[in-house]
Amino acid sequence: MDGNGRWAKQRGLHRTQGHKEGLNAAKAVVKKAADIGIEYITLYTFSTENWKRTSDEVGFLMSLIKVHLRAELVFYAENGIRVLCMGNIDGLPEDIATEIRYTMKATESFEHTTVILALNYGGQDEIIRAIKKIPQESVQTLTIESFSGYLDLPALPQVDLLIRTGGEKRISNFLLWQSAYAELFFNDILWPDWNGDCLIEAIADYQTRDRRFGGIQK
Repeated sequence: MDGNGRWAKQRGLHRTQGHKEGLNAAKAVVKKAADIGIEYITLYTFSTENWKRTSDEVGFLMSLIKVHLRAELVFYAENGIRVLCMGNIDGLPEDIATEIRYTMKATESFEHTTVILALNYGGQDEIIRAIKKIPQESVQTLTIESFSGYLDLPALPQVDLLIRTGGEKRISNFLLWQSAYAELFFNDILWPDWNGDCLIEAIADYQTRDRRFGGIQK
C-alpha cells in the first residue's frame, strides 16, 4: 500500500493525513474483497524497515494501528472478517501487541474473509526467524513443504496476486517465500485514492494471465 506520503505532499498536507486516508482506502478494499468472496487478503501495514522513519511518524502509525483495530470490530463482525497478523509481533510496543492479540481472539470465529495484517514484517526477517525454529535434527530432511510450517502463518496459501500501488515496481521484502509464483500487478494510483473498483481492475488483469507454474501450457 504505497503512496500515502506523496498523496499528502501533493495536497500540501502533513504525511499523517496521508496515512489516515490510506486507512480509509484499506477499509474500502477489504470491504470489496469480502463482498466478492476473496478468502485471503494481506495488507503490508508496517515493515521492519519502517522503523527508519522519524519517531513522530512511527509513533503516529503505531497509534493509528492501535485505535483502528478495536474501532473496527463491528465492521469485522458485520462482514465475517477474521483478522490475523504476521511479523515479529513481540518486537512491537506492548500496548500494540496487546491490541493485536485481542483483535485476533475477538474475530477468530469469523470465516468469510481472512485479513492478514503484516506488522513489523519483512520477508527476509520472516525466513530468518523460521530458520531459527527448525530443530537441528530436522535440517537434513527439510523440504519446501516442511519449511513452510515454520513461517509465521503456516496455513496461509501461496500468493496468487501481489499488488503494488503508487508507481513503484518492486516488492520491497513482502511475502518473499509465499510469492514464488505470484502474479504481479503494478499500479500508478497512490494508495489513498484506491478503492474497490481498483481492486476489481487488478483482479480482471490477473484473470487474463496464463499461470503455468513452470510447466508447459497444454
